[in-house]
This record gives sequence, structure tokens and C-alpha cells, in this order.
Amino acid sequence: MVNLRKKFKINRNRATIGITGPDRGGGVAWFFTALAVRMAGGKPVRITPSRPRTADGLQALVVGGGADVDPTTYEQEHVIEEYLRRTIRQPKKNIFQRVGRFFSWLYYPTLFFVRKLFSLKLKFTLDRRRDHLEFQLIDQAVKKGLPVLGICRGSQLLNVYFGGTLYKSLSAFYTEEPNPASIFPVKTVNIKPGSKLADILCVPQLEVNALHNQAVKDPGEAIAIVAREDNQVVQAIEHTVQDFMIGVQWHPEYLPQSRIHRRLFQSLVQQARLVMQQIEEYDMQQALASPPSKALLKMEEEEEKMLKEQQDKSP
Repeated sequence: MVNLRKKFKINRNRATIGITGPDRGGGVAWFFTALAVRMAGGKPVRITPSRPRTADGLQALVVGGGADVDPTTYEQEHVIEEYLRRTIRQPKKNIFQRVGRFFSWLYYPTLFFVRKLFSLKLKFTLDRRRDHLEFQLIDQAVKKGLPVLGICRGSQLLNVYFGGTLYKSLSAFYTEEPNPASIFPVKTVNIKPGSKLADILCVPQLEVNALHNQAVKDPGEAIAIVAREDNQVVQAIEHTVQDFMIGVQWHPEYLPQSRIHRRLFQSLVQQARLVMQQIEEYDMQQALASPPSKALLKMEEEEEKMLKEQQDKSP
């Protein structure tokens, strides 16, 4: 009985966060996104077209990007050279900073090859089943008031859900130099002051990675653009009515060593805990307002009868 109680005991401090992804090729993205959610104190739940679920029981939703991006665009040679050049030119650091820098330097190539390994035999086309599932989940999250974080493709889907449009190709924005595609932080984004995103990240600018060929064009209803590159490519959006509905074009899950990027998941989990409390308070109010059932009244009558009999027998 003790083991059963431990197994089914609900942890009220650990909100359940749904994470969407594809059926094939999304293992690495799922691992890192789940890790980010766990590090923030949440409980990740994987959702794919072959493992669907509704938003019932979730306190927040992450609409993921992941391995449905063409793996040939993951990396370009000049990006590695640029990263190494910037690393070598860093000022002198103490031994602990050097060790940390060394492991950071190893992290990105390792992640790059892991993603390549799990994506070698995949062909990425339109995933209509996933589109349908994620639009349904976004719709439920909006109606339930759940916090939502859209990552890359997820950010684009959020905008489309609210009636916005996308650039199918970003080539026109990168005429002087190619659009870098990398898990390394290779782009600088400018964050709009006073936005929810700015309040969460607490920085006016941010170095981000890039694994996308599309971006938001026209924002949807109640969608505000809150981060751009210098060439005006949209890098983040947020809903102006919902308490927490943010989309970022980059992949913060692949930057777990960055305190700033971790703030996105920490804020999501914190907001999810508030939703959980609201649900519990509502359920409690409903329960207290409901009339007692006949079975409960019968049990109370039997208990009172037993107590009276015991009192009569006692000297």
C-alpha cells in the first residue's frame, strides 16, 4: 500500500509540460527540450502524431521544432571557422573559465554530429498529421489559457494559427552573405523593450543559433513582433492578450549552458505552476459548492450510528 501511494502521489510543485515533435527524427530535439523542462522544474511529456493526446492534464505546451529541418542546412563550413576564430580571440581567462570554454567548444560539434547521425536516412516533407495535431493543441491551450512556448517551427505555427503569414524563403534578406544555419550562436537579435520576452530574458540583445529557412512575415491577430535581426528578419513573437504565449525562431533547448536561454523554460514552468494552482482552486470551489452525494450521506449516517453504539456500550 505504501508503494502504491508513493507511485500515484501527485507532486503539486512539478507542472506537466507537453512537448510536440515529429514521429521520426525528433529524438535529439525531444531529449534537449525535455532536459530544459526538467532543469526548470517541470515534468516533460512527449506528444507526436503516433502518440497524440489532448491538452487535458497539461499545465503548459511547448510546440517544438526539431529534426524536421533539412539536415544539409544544419551547418556551413564558414560558421565553424568563425566560431573558432572568435573563441581563440577571447581575452585571458582563469583555469575554471578555460575548462568551461573547452567543454562549450566540444559541446557544439558533438551536438551537430549527433543530430546528423539521427537524421541521415530521413527525408523531410510536409507533415500534415503533425500540423493537424499541433493546431488542435494550440487551439485547446488558447481556450484553456495554458502557457505556450513555440520553438522555430512552433513559433511559425503560432503565428499562422492567429491568421499570420510566413516568408517561405529568407534568401532575399541575405544578399550580401548567406543565411547561417548552425547550432552555434551565430546571430544577434534585438529584443523589443517592455515586451514579455524582454522581461524574461533581462537583456536588450541576445546571441542565438539558427536552424530555419522561414520566418514570420505578417503577424497574426494580437501577435506582436518582439525580436528581430538587424536585417529585420523576425526572431520572436508574443501574444498581447494571453498571459504567456511566446514564439522564438531560435532553439534555446540546444543552449542549456546559457543562463539567459534557460530563463525561457524557467518562466514557462513558473507560469505553468500558476495555471495548476488556478485549476486546483477552481476544482476545490466546485467540489465545495456541489451537494453531497447520497452515498456520502449514507456513509456519514453509518459512522454516526457506530459512534453512538460505542458510546452506549462504554461504561
